[in-house]
Amino acid sequence: MIQLLVKWFIKDYENIKDKKVRQAYGMLGGILGIACNVCLFLAKLLAGILTGAISIIADAFNNLSDALSSIVTLIGFKMAGKPADKEHPFGHGRVEYLAGLFISATILLVGWQLGVSSVQKILHPEELTYSIVSACILVASILVKFWMASYNRFLGNKIQSATMKATAMDSLSDCIATTAVLVSMGIGYMTSWNVDGIAGLLVSIFIFVAGINAMKDTIQPLLGQAPDPEFVKKIEEIVLSYDMVIGIHDLVVHDYGPGRIMASLHAEIPYDMDIMKAHDMIDTIEMDIKKEFHCEITIHMDPVVNNDETTNSMKQMIVKIVKDVEKELTIHDFRMTTGPLRTNLIFDVVVPYDCKKTALEIKKEIEERVEALEGNYYARVQIDQGYLE
Repeated sequence: MIQLLVKWFIKDYENIKDKKVRQAYGMLGGILGIACNVCLFLAKLLAGILTGAISIIADAFNNLSDALSSIVTLIGFKMAGKPADKEHPFGHGRVEYLAGLFISATILLVGWQLGVSSVQKILHPEELTYSIVSACILVASILVKFWMASYNRFLGNKIQSATMKATAMDSLSDCIATTAVLVSMGIGYMTSWNVDGIAGLLVSIFIFVAGINAMKDTIQPLLGQAPDPEFVKKIEEIVLSYDMVIGIHDLVVHDYGPGRIMASLHAEIPYDMDIMKAHDMIDTIEMDIKKEFHCEITIHMDPVVNNDETTNSMKQMIVKIVKDVEKELTIHDFRMTTGPLRTNLIFDVVVPYDCKKTALEIKKEIEERVEALEGNYYARVQIDQGYLE
């Protein structure tokens, strides 16, 4: 059904890389969420009043908070779609992440409030009234929430939205919460055991855990998480597909919101390559990447001596030394300058983030090994950290 709604209400719905299309997906999810949650709130509130079950009433207000979260989602996608301006030169895309963070915080708040109410219900139980109408309302709510979780997950995966995925998790939590309420009603009806408060407490714990997980997913982009490894791999493949590019390094990716990525990298080219041809090639690579990923990228040219036997031989020696220090280490920007007193070996060493040795330890060990070589060599080492293999 959600795919049918997408086709009806989203123009050019297959072009998800377009910012306006992506915004339309988010707004459709928000509108559906508002409509469904308001209807569920009214239905569950009626069921809770009829039965006197605190867990049903709490679940009803949980749906009301979900409706507010859907409003936040709607506003978030609307604001995220605003173009760049003087105060925000990289656009407003991160508003979507803030909307997801708000939804996660709402889930945590609902879980806490339900927990407090449930403990009070355990300490001071009240007699419940059971009815077929209330049970039917809850069953319908479970089905609706399951559908909402499904369509939010579908939309979230379709446009890679942490906000929509958080909303899907919220809907799934509600689905499980309402199931627990229904089960507790059934137990109370058949055994006369009032487990309403216990069921509410268990549900509150589940909702709280779900809120923490959703918050982790939405806060990571705001903190500056590493880019998608598949994205990095494809960037590397495009750049290295050009014959005159020897290697790449220092890839940096900045995320200013979904569809608003800025990247930069260094491309190594032969030092004797015609500068105009090299410039034209770099421009072409940048355009290829922009066309493929709809992102901004700047490529810096690094000239590399690749046809000097002495330089190449010494570079291989340095590669061996660096690998002996830590096998995961790599080097780039190798240069050799010979002076009257010593020969300077200048290069950068890329250290993985999970390396056990510190940058200072690695640098010191490499320098000591280079200076121990036969001849008067001196290492000038720059330590980098990156996610390129």
